[in-house]
Amino acid sequence: MRLSKSVLNHLEAEAVTRVLLEDGYLGMGAEVGKFEEDIANYLKIPSSNVVCVNSGTAALHLAVDSILKPGEEILVPSLTFLSSFQAISAAGVVPISCEVNEETLSIDLKDAVNRISSKTKAIMCVHYASNPACLIELYSFANLHGLRVIEDAAHAFGCSKDQKKIGSIGDIVCFSFDGIKNITSGEGGAIITSDTNVLSIVKDSRLLAIEKDSDKRYVGQRSWDFDVYRQGYRYHMSNIFAAIGRVQLSKFELEFAPKRKALAKKYFELLNSNKYVKFQTVENDVDIVPHIMPIRVLNGERDFLKFELEKAGIPTGIHYKPNHLLSYYGGGKTSLPVTEMVYSQLLTLPLHPEITFSEVEKICELINNLLH
Repeated sequence: MRLSKSVLNHLEAEAVTRVLLEDGYLGMGAEVGKFEEDIANYLKIPSSNVVCVNSGTAALHLAVDSILKPGEEILVPSLTFLSSFQAISAAGVVPISCEVNEETLSIDLKDAVNRISSKTKAIMCVHYASNPACLIELYSFANLHGLRVIEDAAHAFGCSKDQKKIGSIGDIVCFSFDGIKNITSGEGGAIITSDTNVLSIVKDSRLLAIEKDSDKRYVGQRSWDFDVYRQGYRYHMSNIFAAIGRVQLSKFELEFAPKRKALAKKYFELLNSNKYVKFQTVENDVDIVPHIMPIRVLNGERDFLKFELEKAGIPTGIHYKPNHLLSYYGGGKTSLPVTEMVYSQLLTLPLHPEITFSEVEKICELINNLLH
């Protein structure tokens, strides 16, 4: 049994073979443009609003870099994968660690408001465990305080708020397509925005900031006589990765999404009555396609349960160590008691489309026998 895994078959292999043997160009080219079009069609947005890059972290980095200057600050929940913070600091921007709401595990706006300074220019929300929580409140907060919004939607591809797909609305939305996400391109990510200035910057920046080089790459050409006006990066997606991603996207609605939803529903049905187990709160108008399956184990029983499950051959994870506890981001100098409490309770259970319902039943039966 695996905690999470890539789910691929001969279709992805055939797509890669086509790029290798027929297209013959492995870097960024037409296949990347087609993947961007596929994503745009899925989200029902203009294809020009999608920019694919080589990782979700690169997407976040370019998003931050496109709207903030070194030394400026961005509010961000501490309970997120390290990549969120590394993307911010890589742009020379200062991440301001904030509490999470204990129920939704999204950024706590009541805490965040107290951390705003004259240098605060943006807020990064994290759709933790695929839950795009409190988006209306978030954007109202941002508008009130004159902040840009970056949505770290690494977990949330295919999720919806009020029947609108994440990425189809919002300021700047960043996805991850790494090996274990809702869809994978092997490695990869995407920036979604309607802001033409941001689009211009990120399209150039992913290709070393060479102006308008993306348009040439889509048709198998490249720039030879060019100019550069800002720092750029080797963040472009390859045709190989795009070919994998296109096949994965074609499978998403009929294969991956229904299975992930059904598995999460089974976990909830079997564990929700256990007084030692708590699930994050999801709003009624939110439709989640779960990337991971975290629970909170109450009464100090998390480590005991983790040990017993792993002894039984059931892998578990802890998503995530709060970033404000890491030496590079303060080493605990900021006090975030709610986040630290939640961190001590979190335990992630196995979830991916190849897990069977009988395996979920076995896991839940063991948990209910251990915690009663």
